[in-house]
Amino acid sequence: MRRRLIGVLGAPALAAAVLAVPAAPPALAAEPSAPGGCDPLAAAECLLPFPNDWYTRADAATATGRRVAFGRDVIPRTLLSGAVDPAAWNRSDGFSPGSALMTQIPGLDLTATGAAPVTDIGASLRDDAPIVILDAATGERHPYWAELDSNAPAGDRRALLVHPARNLRDGHHYIVALRDLKNTAGGAIAPSAAFAKVAGPDLPATDPLRQRQDQLRPALTRLAAAGIDTGSLTLAWDFTVASTRSLTGDLHTIRDDAFRRLGDRAPGTVVTKVTDFTPEQDARVAREVEGVVAVPSYLDTPGGLPGSRFHRDKDGRPSRALVNTQAAGFRCEIPRSAFTTPSSPALYGHGLLGSRNEVGAGNVKAMAAEHNFTFCATDWIGMAQEDVPNVVSALLDPARFETIPDRMQQGMLNAMFLGRGLVHAKGLVADKAFRTPDGKPLIDPGQGVVFDGNSQGGILGGTLVAASPDIRRGVLGVTAMNYSLLLNRSSDFPTYGQVLDVSQPDKLKQQLLISLFQMLWDRGETNGYAGHLTDGRQVLMHIAYGDHQVANVAADVQARTTGARLVVPALTPGRSPDRVPYWGITPAGKLPYTGSAMVVWDSGTPSPPTTNTPPTEGEDPHSDPRNMASARLQKAVFLRTGQVIDVCEGAPCKANPS
Repeated sequence: MRRRLIGVLGAPALAAAVLAVPAAPPALAAEPSAPGGCDPLAAAECLLPFPNDWYTRADAATATGRRVAFGRDVIPRTLLSGAVDPAAWNRSDGFSPGSALMTQIPGLDLTATGAAPVTDIGASLRDDAPIVILDAATGERHPYWAELDSNAPAGDRRALLVHPARNLRDGHHYIVALRDLKNTAGGAIAPSAAFAKVAGPDLPATDPLRQRQDQLRPALTRLAAAGIDTGSLTLAWDFTVASTRSLTGDLHTIRDDAFRRLGDRAPGTVVTKVTDFTPEQDARVAREVEGVVAVPSYLDTPGGLPGSRFHRDKDGRPSRALVNTQAAGFRCEIPRSAFTTPSSPALYGHGLLGSRNEVGAGNVKAMAAEHNFTFCATDWIGMAQEDVPNVVSALLDPARFETIPDRMQQGMLNAMFLGRGLVHAKGLVADKAFRTPDGKPLIDPGQGVVFDGNSQGGILGGTLVAASPDIRRGVLGVTAMNYSLLLNRSSDFPTYGQVLDVSQPDKLKQQLLISLFQMLWDRGETNGYAGHLTDGRQVLMHIAYGDHQVANVAADVQARTTGARLVVPALTPGRSPDRVPYWGITPAGKLPYTGSAMVVWDSGTPSPPTTNTPPTEGEDPHSDPRNMASARLQKAVFLRTGQVIDVCEGAPCKANPS
C-alpha cells in the first residue's frame, strides 16, 4: 500500500506539497451551551463526548426523529480545510452503529478503574462495570472494550475509546455512563464542574448550563431506573444511532432507480479485448475478456471522475444528472474447464486501493480452475487505484471526504450491473467472447452470481452482498468492517497516517476526524449494512489470525453483528490472549453447517497487539488463506450450496500455503 501511494504521488513531492500549504486560520469559538455547538460537559475538545445527541436536533421527518446538526465550527480543522461545511454529516439521522464512543478524562487509568479490555469483553457486562452502554428503550446493556489511544503521547490529549463489541442497533437511542473512574494512583477522578452542575439539582433558568441540564435529564433518569447511581458518575451522555434508512438510503435509491430504468433488459456491455491462452501460456485460464458495462451515473461530473459527489435533487436524494453514464471497465477470467462444462459466474472484489486487474492474481485463477468459476471484476471506484490522490486530498480537507463514499456507492452499482450482465440470458453469455468456437456457453447464468473478495474486497463486499438484487452468497476473505476501528490497527495505514499527522497533528482531533469519516463511510462500507447483511443472504468469512492489515478484532465485531457462527475449534488452546476467545460468537457446531460462518486460518504469526496499533511481529499472514487449496475448496462448496464443510479434519485450520 505504501508503494502504491508513493508511486502515484511521489514521497518527496507529497511531503513538500503538504508542508507548503499555509495553515488554516484558527477556529472560531463555538457557542458553548447551544445544541450543535461545543458541548460544555467536556472542555478538552469540541465534539467531545462523541457521538452525542447534543449535536442533533428534532426532526419528525426522519426515522429516528432526530437529525445530526453540527455547527460550522465544531468539526476539527485541518491544514487545508478552514471551517468545515457539515452538510454531508447533517443528512444523517444519527451516528455510526460501530464507531468508538469517545471522550477524554485527564489522568484516567483503565487498569486501576477495572474497565473491560479487549482481552476480556465479557467484563463489560458486570453489574459494577465502570463503563455502561445502555439501550434507552430496552434497558439492555451493550458489550464493549475500552482502551486509551496508544498512538497519542501520554497526557491530557489522549482519547478514551470505548468500542462496541457488536454493532449498536440501527435507530436505537443509547446512554453512556462513566462511573467510579480511577487515576494511576488509584484515586477517584471527580466529575468536571460543568457535569456536576448538570447532574445536580435544577439550575435557574438563567444559568448557561440549564439547557444542557434539560437535554440530559431524561438520560440520567433512565440510568437511575436501570440501577446506576447517578451520584457515582464522572460523565454521562446520550446519542442516537442512525436508522437503516439513513445508513443505506443513498445506495438503495440509486440501485432502485437504475434497475427500474433497466427493467427486464440486460445491461449494455461492450467487449473490447479477448485474449486466448494456450495451456503452455496458462494452464488454468483459457480466456481473458475485457470490456465495459454502461451504468447510470448519479455523480456530479461526466463519467463520475475521482473527486465526484452525488448529484442530489432538491430533497437531498441522489439523482441522475441528465444522461450521465458510467463506463465501468471489467475483466473476466474464464477457466479451461468452462470449455467442457459451463462455469459458475462470480464477481471478485479487489484489495485496498487496487483495481479490477487483481482478478488475474494466481489465487483467483486457481479458484477458477479448481472449481470451474468464471471471475469478473470491476474497480471499486471511490477506493480504487485511480482514487489515491483524492483519498489523500480528503485527509487534508475533511469537507472533501464525502467524495469517497459517494463514489464507492456508484462503484457498488457498477458491480451490480456487471453481476446482472453475468446472469441475464441476453447479457454477457450472449457475446461470442463467452462462447466456445462452436457456440456453446462458457458461463451458466442459471446458477446465479456469487461474490468472492479479499481484504478491501471483503470489507466492501459485505455491502455488495447486502444490496445486490442478484447475489445471495458471498465469501469475504481476510475481512472485517468499520474503517474507524481498522485504520490505527493496520500496517497499511502509517503512510496515510503521515499525511494526517501533517494535516492535523493533534491525536485527539485525529480520533474525532476518523469517527466523523466513519459516519460517511458507513454509506458504502459493510459497517452500515451489517445489521441486515444476513437477512436472506449467507456469507463465509475467512480470517487470517494475526493479520497485519485487517484487524482480527474488527472481524470479530462483524461476526457478532451479522450472526455468523464460529467454526470450532478455531485456535489451538492457549493461542489467544483472550480470557474467553471469540467471546459472544456462537459456535457453528458439527460440520457441515448451513449458514453464515467465520473460519480462522492460523499461519503461526504472533497474536496481534492488544492496543490500537498495527502488528509488527512475524510474517504477515494476510494472503495465506486464499492461497490454501483447502480454503478454496471450502469457499467453492459454500458458494454453490451454502454449506460450510470441514477441510481441517476437525482441528484448527492451519494456513501453510508454501
